[in-house]
Amino acid sequence: MKKRLLGLLFIVLLPFSACSSQPHSATSSRNGAQVQSFTTGAIPDQDPEKLQRLYGKLTDYLEAELGVPVEYKPVTDYAAAVTAFRVGDLDLVWFGGLTGVQARLQVDGAEAIAQRDIDAEFHTVFIANKNSQIKPIQDISGLKALKGNTFTFGSESSTSGRLMPQYFLEQAGVQLEDFKGKIGFSGSHDKTIQLVEAGSYKAGALNEQVWKSRVNSGEVDLEKVEVIWQTPSYYDYHWVINPKVKERYSDDFVQRVQAALLKLDPNVPEQKEILDLFGAAKFIPTKNSNYAQIEAVGRKIGKIK
Repeated sequence: MKKRLLGLLFIVLLPFSACSSQPHSATSSRNGAQVQSFTTGAIPDQDPEKLQRLYGKLTDYLEAELGVPVEYKPVTDYAAAVTAFRVGDLDLVWFGGLTGVQARLQVDGAEAIAQRDIDAEFHTVFIANKNSQIKPIQDISGLKALKGNTFTFGSESSTSGRLMPQYFLEQAGVQLEDFKGKIGFSGSHDKTIQLVEAGSYKAGALNEQVWKSRVNSGEVDLEKVEVIWQTPSYYDYHWVINPKVKERYSDDFVQRVQAALLKLDPNVPEQKEILDLFGAAKFIPTKNSNYAQIEAVGRKIGKIK
């Protein structure tokens, strides 16, 4: 009798256990079919907690606009973001100029679809610890004053924190071996500020937008660190989407994602919060050819083979 009851209980509970084992990345559509999550990610160029807050709000917005489940997947470093895009673990990624080019070159048909209004004319800032006695630089030739000092970039694959600053240094005749000791790679723009402010390095280079944001929020001690030079402008951050999303959702899905990003409106409080977290007034269209200079510089310094 006990065996019969246990057997009946097993049969009754089996459908519920099967339902509970459904993967987190899928949900039921109107016709009962399973829909795979649209996954988004970003290069970890800032504090992870700030990124988690930003992308939590963005995924909620995209899910409502696109009508499919959207999931944010954090990655450990810049190279991991490129790899995750290449193998299909991430469908839509917020890349810097260099990583965006690297990712697109590895996925046929990948498209740059949107950037912030500030990304068409982006800048790097060079900063210095005030005790270093390094004076503000008036033009690119003044970068020679950094020779013999300790210096840190951000991530090794950062456009604004490594690629373009190294390019401008070389334009001024400054090679990496001209710095004192081993060149630093802090891993993020926030960390670069902290290291230069603390005097661990006398100077460094980082994303201008992050610098301004941290200064405005009171996170930088301007008694200890200052901007000594701003670079000429270049194209930088942008959204890149994998073409396979068309097979999974619809032929017009890329256009729908682009439209959702461009639709973000600073006059809508919830959407303004997303734009503010991105440091942007709006998103604008972009295209692959805008990053030709980044690709050329990346090949020149060996970051693109």
